[in-house]
Amino acid sequence: MTFSIVGWDPDPKTGGFGVAVATARPNVGSLVPFASVKGAIATQARVNTELGRQGLALLEAGVPLRVALRALLEADPDRELRQVHGLDAHGPFAFTGRACVEWAGHRVDPRGRYTVAGNMLVGPQVLEAMAEAFERSEGEELSERLLRALEAGQRAGGDKRGKQSAALLVASPQPRYYHNLRVDDHPDPVAELRRVYGVVVEHARRLEREYGPEGLKLFSRVKL
Repeated sequence: MTFSIVGWDPDPKTGGFGVAVATARPNVGSLVPFASVKGAIATQARVNTELGRQGLALLEAGVPLRVALRALLEADPDRELRQVHGLDAHGPFAFTGRACVEWAGHRVDPRGRYTVAGNMLVGPQVLEAMAEAFERSEGEELSERLLRALEAGQRAGGDKRGKQSAALLVASPQPRYYHNLRVDDHPDPVAELRRVYGVVVEHARRLEREYGPEGLKLFSRVKL
């Protein structure tokens, strides 16, 4: 019931891992995205949040994400109802269960910088548009790239049932206010996420002007 992108910016100072997601149900930000400075996961379709929690815990313990998620899915009796994708510095992982509602599928960047996936979509063009937008925005800050990809997916048709909620979550060595944003219920959630993002980015710029880069860091310790 969802389309999402997981992305990585490998810059050791300002990069990180993140997820952007939208769906035609409320409150998607509380269910799908999981991120740490070591990797990120999106768990969707018949959501199993333990795939996100345990996946990141295993990653923290030194297990590559693709190994961790594969093992967790093998132990999940409802895995064919799941869709999960993500990546870390070791590479990407994506799985779409055979019982996911069409159109359902995923795409993995050969360079290992992003994965996109969705189910109950209008068609594969949603993922194609997201991947193209992410690739085209190389050089921009990760949160901006993820949001552009989400917007492209919505323009391509998105969730075939409609739209209701969206979220952006980024874990970075340089955290910012706009790295953790949610729109839980809105007639045009991706557009609203962009509006809120713009408001928070401008607020961060104002803080940096007033307090300097070091002061901004103190104000930008977002909770994941």
